[in-house]
Amino acid sequence: QVQLAESGGGSVQAGGSLRLSCVASGSIHSSYCMGWYRQAPGKEREGVAGIDSDGSTAYGDSVKGRFTISKDNAKNTLFLQMNSLKPEDTAMYYCAAIRLECNYFVREPYYGMDAWGKGTLVTISS
Repeated sequence: QVQLAESGGGSVQAGGSLRLSCVASGSIHSSYCMGWYRQAPGKEREGVAGIDSDGSTAYGDSVKGRFTISKDNAKNTLFLQMNSLKPEDTAMYYCAAIRLECNYFVREPYYGMDAWGKGTLVTISS
């Protein structure tokens, strides 16, 4: 059983950066995609990024070139480096453990999710 806890959210001006972290406890299957999704009020859930057991990554179209997902296996921690932030990035960000391939998850972040955290709020002002 996996438990996830996000941190690192906050308020930042457009053009700035934030680094989110997600600490995992319990055993994570090596085939899991570990990813991030976000949801803003009144908007659909959006897949942000995912990284699988071999380090391959997938990104949502809206964040490609600006966000980078990574992980530290020794610390059981997932990261999301967010640069060049825009007001439309404002949302609650969640990390998740997913059985499906990451490229599917970022397109439809609703299925194959075995665990997720409570979220961390990111607010970008213009």
